[in-house]
Amino acid sequence: MRLCGWAHAVAGSSVTLRDHTGFVDVFAPDGFRDEALLPESAIEVTGTVDDAGGVVLGELRVLGPVAGGPLLDDTAPLDARLDRRHLDLRRPRNRLIFEVQTTVERAMRAWWADHDFMELHSPKFRATPNMSGRELFTVDYFDRPAYLAQSPQFSKQMAMCAGFERVFEIGPVFRANPLLTSRHDTEFVSVDVEVSWIESHEDVMALEEEWLASVVAVVATEHGDDVERVFGRRIVVPTTPFPRITMAEAQRVLAGRGFSAAGDIEAEGERLLAAHVAAEHGQELVFLTEYPAAVRPFYHRRLDDGSELTRSFDLIWNGLEVTTGAQREHRHDRLQEQAAANPARLDVIAGYLEFFRQGCPPHGGFGLGLTRMLTRLIGLDDVREATFLPRDRRRLSP
Repeated sequence: MRLCGWAHAVAGSSVTLRDHTGFVDVFAPDGFRDEALLPESAIEVTGTVDDAGGVVLGELRVLGPVAGGPLLDDTAPLDARLDRRHLDLRRPRNRLIFEVQTTVERAMRAWWADHDFMELHSPKFRATPNMSGRELFTVDYFDRPAYLAQSPQFSKQMAMCAGFERVFEIGPVFRANPLLTSRHDTEFVSVDVEVSWIESHEDVMALEEEWLASVVAVVATEHGDDVERVFGRRIVVPTTPFPRITMAEAQRVLAGRGFSAAGDIEAEGERLLAAHVAAEHGQELVFLTEYPAAVRPFYHRRLDDGSELTRSFDLIWNGLEVTTGAQREHRHDRLQEQAAANPARLDVIAGYLEFFRQGCPPHGGFGLGLTRMLTRLIGLDDVREATFLPRDRRRLSP
C-alpha cells in the first residue's frame, strides 16, 4: 500500500504519518536512515499493514523536507499562530473547522436548489458609497474613486425588480471597521438571501429558520461526533419556530437584569438576552424584531404607516448577532420619502431609487455572516479561527 502525508512524530524505529483522514504508525524494522526525516516533513510511505493496523515499512521517501525555522506550537497565542497560518492549518482541529464550513455551504446550496433559488455574483466595486458613508474602503478605479462593497443589498433588490424572485449569494464584503475584537474583521464572507411576494418580515424569518435548521441538521449528521470530541460542543439542531422578542420587550428584559439598552442592543446586551432565551425557551437562537427606524437603514419598511418601528430583525445565536434582515420598502414614493430624511445623501442613492419606479414586488431578505455562524455552530471564541486568512485593521498578511 502507498500512503502520503506528514511526519507527525518521529521516534526510534517508528514514524506517525498524518493525513486528512487521521494518523497511522509506520514501523521500520531496521530503523530510519534518512537524515531529512524530521517532524512535519512531507513523506510518501509504501509498506504492508500489520495485525495491529499499523504499517510495516517497505520504502519511505521525504518528498518535502523541513528546511528549518520554528515548527508548529499548538499553545501559541492566536495572533502568533496566524502569523504562520500555513502551519496552524495543518492541525486536525483547524482542518475540521473548514470541513464544517464546506458542509455548511453545500447544505445551504442544496436547500436553495430544492426551493428554486437563483445564485447571484454581485460586483464588489461600487461607484457610490453606502448611505452612511462610514466604514468604507476607497480605491483608485482608473480616473475616479470606487468603493469596496459593504453588502450586496442594493444588487439583491435590483434582482427583485428584475423579477428573479428568489436569489442568494455567498461572497466577500468589506468594512473599514477599526475595532479589534473577537467578532469584527474588515473582510468576511456574507451569505445573502432575498425573496419576493412576501406579506411581512415574518415570512423572511420563517424562511431563514427553516433553512438554518436544515443546514445545522446536515452538519450534525456529518460532523457532530467530531465537533463534540474536538471542541467539546454538541451541535443541537434547533427546533422551529425560533423565539421572537421585540426590541421593546428585550429592553424590558434587559432592564430587569440591570442593563440599560437605549436604541440598539450591543454585545453585552445580546449575551444577557441569550441567557434569558435559554432559560425561558431552552433555545440557542432568538429573533430580535421591530427595531426603531432611527437605528435601521432607510429602506426598511415601517411596521405600519406612520410608525417609528420597522419590519426588521436580527438573529442572535448564543449571544452573537449572526443575521440582519427585514422586509424592504418597495413602494417608490414611500422609499423616496424615507430617504429624504437625509437629503445630503440623496444624490448617492439616486440610481438605487430608480429601480423602484417601474414596479417592484413586496420583498425582503437577510444577510448572515458565515464566520460568525461557524463560531456559534462549533463553539469558537474568535471569528478569525473560522477564517482561512483573516483580515483586520492590523493584519494584511499572510
